[in-house]
Amino acid sequence: MRSMTAYACIEKNEDNIFISMEIKSYNNRFLEIQIHMPGYLLSYEGSIRKYISSRFTRGKIDVYIKVKNPNEELSVIVNKNAALSYQNAIGELSVILGLNEKAGLEMLLGLDGVLNTETARDASKYKTIIDTLLEEASNILDEEKKREGEFTKKDILGHLAVLEESLEKIKTKIPEMEAAIKENLRSRFFELLGDKIDETRILAETASQLVKYSISEEISRLSSHLEEFKNEAKNNMYPGKKLDFLSQEINREINTIGSKTPVLDVSRAVVAMKNALEDIREQLRNVE
Repeated sequence: MRSMTAYACIEKNEDNIFISMEIKSYNNRFLEIQIHMPGYLLSYEGSIRKYISSRFTRGKIDVYIKVKNPNEELSVIVNKNAALSYQNAIGELSVILGLNEKAGLEMLLGLDGVLNTETARDASKYKTIIDTLLEEASNILDEEKKREGEFTKKDILGHLAVLEESLEKIKTKIPEMEAAIKENLRSRFFELLGDKIDETRILAETASQLVKYSISEEISRLSSHLEEFKNEAKNNMYPGKKLDFLSQEINREINTIGSKTPVLDVSRAVVAMKNALEDIREQLRNVE
């Protein structure tokens, strides 16, 4: 079991080229990947996205790549047309306003587009370093996911034990439930008919009510769901979606049992099961 919340950061300084990579993972119903990196590295986005998808199945994952290379060649280009246009416009404005102002070099250098810079960047020389960082950062992220996932699994299995214990209590109360149904029916017949009770009719109605309010099928299905849930939690590395589905099925059976029971102890067990299941579902929001 792995948590969806994790963080990894790794840096490399090779041949005076500094590259850092951060990967942040948050809980999300599906896998959502966002990659933040310099524009000249965008050609690698597809391969990075493919690699992340091969390592993780759920969660919102943000990848941040930063590059510093002081040895990059910088070219400064003068935009002659822009400089002349600014100079002429400023001279014209001075005449209109009656000012004796001229466009000096300091003023022109501060205007947009007069000087343009270009950096000679060869994206291919970063590929090996980025691939290495991506693998190492993903390994760190995966280890953190597993470590957090173990704590989550322990907590989930603790709540699952409450569900199993409560179900066992309910099983012991089935005879009491049947007796309560019979007694309620007999009391209702007595109120309506007094001493003219037809035992045959009572028995027939009791049999009908026992079938209607029987929880045997619910108990059987719930037992099966709990066992499957436990196996998935212990053995499946990525059980999140399956456990979400099983939680819904478990909740359905618990609600049905609660709606059928006239016995207070069973109602209390149902409440305990609902509370435990709610805690499980809260934890599952962060399970990959």
